[in-house]
Amino acid sequence: MKIESDKVLVENTNDKLFTYLSDFNNFSQLMPAQVTNWKSTADECSFTINGLATVGMKIINKVPNEVINIVSGDKTPFKFTLNIHLKPQDGGAKTEGQLLFESDLNPMMKMMVEKPLTNFFNMLAQKMKDIK
Repeated sequence: MKIESDKVLVENTNDKLFTYLSDFNNFSQLMPAQVTNWKSTADECSFTINGLATVGMKIINKVPNEVINIVSGDKTPFKFTLNIHLKPQDGGAKTEGQLLFESDLNPMMKMMVEKPLTNFFNMLAQKMKDIK
């Protein structure tokens, strides 16, 4: 299963956005109300999505100002990758951001989580616009 968030144009430089998103401690400000039990270090986080599951993530690779590669943590009920792609726009004054999620889920699990996860990633992409 692949989920691509909406592409968003962020009124911030590529460098600032990359630095902010490279630290999970900053992500708590991007999470919606249905996310609880947020815990984080710079490279790992865990949280509960009400009605779904407890999720853990860790950053495994960063290509400065281009991509942040994230994988599921040990306690997550399914394995996944999440990549945050950043592209400079307007000569570097703005940044296009998009989240790409991939997971091998069985058809039953896919039916249950595809819509909530799509909404979640689109909401995260929209919240990137608020990063100052």
